[in-house]
Amino acid sequence: MEPEKLDMKTDGGGNDDTVYESAETLRPSTKQRQVEVEDHIPDDDRPLEEEEEGDAQPSGEALHQLATFLAALDMTIVTTALPTIVEHFNASESDYSWIGSAYLLASAASSPSWGKISDIFGRKPVLLVANVIFLIGSLICGVSKSAQMLIGGRVVQGLGGGGLLSMVNICIGDLFSMRERSMMYAVIGIVWAIAGAIGPIFGGLFTQYATWRWCFYINLPADGVALVSIFFFLRVETPKTPFFEGICGIDWLGSLTSAGGTVMFLLGLNYGGSSHPWDSAIVICLIVFGVVTWALFMLIQAKISRYPISPPWLFTSQRTLAPFLVCFIHGFNYTGMTYFLPLYFQTVLGATPILSGVYLFPLVVSVAIGSMAVGIIIRRTGRYRPPLWIGMGFFVLGLGLYIDLPYGHNWAKIIIYQGIAGLGSGPNFQAPLIALQSQIRPADIATATSTFAFTRNMGSAISVVIGGVIFQNVMQKKLPNIRDQLPADLYRQVSESSPGAMASIVRDLPKAESRAIQRVYKDSLKMVWVFFTAMCAVGFLCGFLIRKKSLDQKHKVTKTGLEAQKEAREERLREKREKKARKEGKQQSDVENGVVEKH
Repeated sequence: MEPEKLDMKTDGGGNDDTVYESAETLRPSTKQRQVEVEDHIPDDDRPLEEEEEGDAQPSGEALHQLATFLAALDMTIVTTALPTIVEHFNASESDYSWIGSAYLLASAASSPSWGKISDIFGRKPVLLVANVIFLIGSLICGVSKSAQMLIGGRVVQGLGGGGLLSMVNICIGDLFSMRERSMMYAVIGIVWAIAGAIGPIFGGLFTQYATWRWCFYINLPADGVALVSIFFFLRVETPKTPFFEGICGIDWLGSLTSAGGTVMFLLGLNYGGSSHPWDSAIVICLIVFGVVTWALFMLIQAKISRYPISPPWLFTSQRTLAPFLVCFIHGFNYTGMTYFLPLYFQTVLGATPILSGVYLFPLVVSVAIGSMAVGIIIRRTGRYRPPLWIGMGFFVLGLGLYIDLPYGHNWAKIIIYQGIAGLGSGPNFQAPLIALQSQIRPADIATATSTFAFTRNMGSAISVVIGGVIFQNVMQKKLPNIRDQLPADLYRQVSESSPGAMASIVRDLPKAESRAIQRVYKDSLKMVWVFFTAMCAVGFLCGFLIRKKSLDQKHKVTKTGLEAQKEAREERLREKREKKARKEGKQQSDVENGVVEKH
């Protein structure tokens, strides 16, 4: 049976603002039912059709949540265990930084490639591979005999974690209709928030009552269950792609330049102001060459790659660029908030690392409420723009209120401010992704979703660095004001050490000295909140650039495999030729009309 071709609209290739959606009627197999595909209509008032039952099994939802939880947990679980780990290995200051950042670095560098690899080999095999890599990395970390071995394990963990986070969102896109997936993404957002909050608590408890190695051992049984369950219960279409042919189809040049540019850029940010001055040659070269390599990557994607991992057309149309901007700014501000709030709790309020995680619970609860509420709204109404706008508005308000965070334990302000910020940030875990996926053809969802994950990772990495630079600059300007209130040795220690390292020392100081230092930290954090508020306001404005699109209740099956990639590429090239021909025909017609008018 020849697949029926439908002419539809979404974002095409190059600079094409015309939008297309590929649609095929698939022959049902033993594990795949026939799915009827419909046109998107850009009118939100279109009548809704009956929703078809998806192929997703309840176990599939739990698998996605567990995979996300493990990958997100490992971003923060080591933060409270790091001092003990460094002491155990007698590690250097450089090792201290690398143990914490290696996971994030590897996760960000690998995330763009996972989507296109899954387009070639199928979702299930690639998700299994990501789980195995994450499992191996966790085992290496748990049995590490040196700091260098632990750093290597964290890199392996990050490669697998980046795959888990990307593949979970891609699989949800394959298993659920546009409206249904809003609920699934809402749950993933909740899981992400919970993992980020309890990670430091778990790390502190394991370190205090067992051993720091359990920060990594805990992944082995949990990820083992996920691995076996995915193998037996996850039901998605898997193409029979020949291994070597599939390997040759991977965009290796694009993957290497993307990863290389990301690693150099993030290394430059990681070194700057810590192990090397910002104006040092190594920092400048890493950042500059990272940006140059990214530019080379985009050139490769546009001119050389047969199956690009991040096609340039994703960033040349307002339809797709606007969701990426909101994603970047949301990730930027959310990560900055969850990084500097615990710093406020520890340095200004004198909380321990474990207790600072408990203080974050109002934020976690409000994020969960906001995320779930928007998932329900999108599912019922099919509208994603109003929840996104309202969410970003509340997020701006919440971050602005953080400027007024008190010196002491004013619990009303601490809880209410976190509640407002959480209600605002919760909706924007899924709303920008739904907006992006609604504007592109199903065949491009994996590529766009993995690029979306990369965009969020970059926003997260950059935010902590820029926020830290602002904090340090303000602190260095204000420290001379309290020089006379501190002993010389203590003043030198405060000016040379990071606030996180000073938190436990400040708690044990006499009240007058600790209050003087805490006021400097509080005033420095105030300027950080001013910056994040301004950035969030930019994201709020970017939200109004997002286009309106109705969301289908019909589930669209995405065809994967190398043959499907070849067909999609040929279709895109044909569309570009047709657009060029239409443009040339219009120009010729204008010329002829001009000649007629002259006569």
